[in-house]
Amino acid sequence: VASERQRVLRGDADNDMVKIENLTKVYKSRKIGRILAVDRLCLGVRPGECFGLLGVNGAGKTSTFKMLTGDESATGGEAFVNGHSVLKELLQVQQSLGYCPQCDALFDELTAREHLQLYTRLRGISWKDEARVVKWALEKLELTKYADKPAGTYSGGNKRKLSTAIALIGYPAFIFLDAPTTGMDPKARRFLWNLILDLIKTGRSVVLTSHSMEECEALCTRLAIMVNGRLRCLGSIQHLKNRFGDGYMITVRTKSSQSVKDVVRFFNRSFPEAMLKERHHTKVQYQLKSEHISLAQVFSKMEQVSGVLGIEDYSVSQTTLDNVFVNFAKKQSDNLEQQETEPPSALQSPLGCLLSLLRPRPAPTELRALVADEPEDLDTEDEGLISFEEERAQLSFNTDTLC
Repeated sequence: VASERQRVLRGDADNDMVKIENLTKVYKSRKIGRILAVDRLCLGVRPGECFGLLGVNGAGKTSTFKMLTGDESATGGEAFVNGHSVLKELLQVQQSLGYCPQCDALFDELTAREHLQLYTRLRGISWKDEARVVKWALEKLELTKYADKPAGTYSGGNKRKLSTAIALIGYPAFIFLDAPTTGMDPKARRFLWNLILDLIKTGRSVVLTSHSMEECEALCTRLAIMVNGRLRCLGSIQHLKNRFGDGYMITVRTKSSQSVKDVVRFFNRSFPEAMLKERHHTKVQYQLKSEHISLAQVFSKMEQVSGVLGIEDYSVSQTTLDNVFVNFAKKQSDNLEQQETEPPSALQSPLGCLLSLLRPRPAPTELRALVADEPEDLDTEDEGLISFEEERAQLSFNTDTLC
């Protein structure tokens, strides 16, 4: 994460399809005050790359997407899509990207064909090419037999297909896919995976969010895990497994239940740091931290006793991406608990309540002034606002050390 931030701030990401520089989003709520949804995000996505953005619900993924598409204004920072500024050249940005939102933005009364005709016209595709583009999209997403049926009658998987087809209209150079396979059956999911891989081969870039680790392993060249609005780790899938995984999983199947006891004694003696995860009739599974022993040593010791202990077979596997994700997901804190609690109005004097109501509040357009490139320079006279250094202290982040 630290090296990616340096790459972006140095200017080495200027030729990337997407460049995000200190992008920040702050929401305000009457109930809990100021909520930091995205905290100075720095990221670059190269041409022809499928970048996976992971995180639990509420981590800030969709807020990031909405800022990049112009659905919501950014509180601070800057972002560029295909060389165009999201803040200053939003029209050019929107012309070069496709967006499949998390929730299907479809009209129940319109058919798939009518949806696609609508979006081809909004995209500015010429009338003479409209029928050809619509036919291509219907065939590409296998929606031909549903083309003239109202979208309200579609299954969840077909609605996701139609949303993806809309995102591809106009041949955008950059595509956001926010949980595109939600509600799809395995066959449809595999079909969409192949479609995304075909898009990448043409040089287009894709940013994908998903709760399926299998999907990310199949598609993404790089992954980042977002926690409380900040990237906690970033790199290739193998890098994340090596750096943040839980080591190895050793599964042993024996010829008899009596042999299981011998295997357990062997592990307690040879791998005292190993943790027993499962134990069944003729099967045991241990977790072994990779920093304690090398893979070669594991195989060497297992081969020495496989015949003596009555072992039928055994396997050694690296911990999955799910384990890495779960380890970081545990660090997602509840923003309600992280916000500074203010005295309730009921405990204030009537004069204090009146003064708090009359206190001037900054307009939405002034929010950008609340965020500086360097958080140390952030000053404000509004007592209801806190600096990003204080916010980070509340959220107990130590990203630079971790990553």
